[in-house]
Amino acid sequence: MSEDIKNTIKELTLMLMYLTSWKEKQFGMEYLRTWKGYDFDILNELTDEDLITGSYRAKSAFITEKGEKIAEELLKKYQINIK
Repeated sequence: MSEDIKNTIKELTLMLMYLTSWKEKQFGMEYLRTWKGYDFDILNELTDEDLITGSYRAKSAFITEKGEKIAEELLKKYQINIK
């Protein structure tokens, strides 16, 4: 698989995780939480880049503030309007 395709899949995965997320309060703060039903290698890369966080054993993850910002930028890049 080419690096361009792999990067596109990673971008699309982050966008899907963002679009299907829900708000959850924990530790007195509000976070976006999302299911992790995607390619493990991509999820690991998103974790390494501090875009998502959470236990490797959990079925869901938190989207970090950095991840939210990048997901919103990607939605603009792909001309997806969610409002």
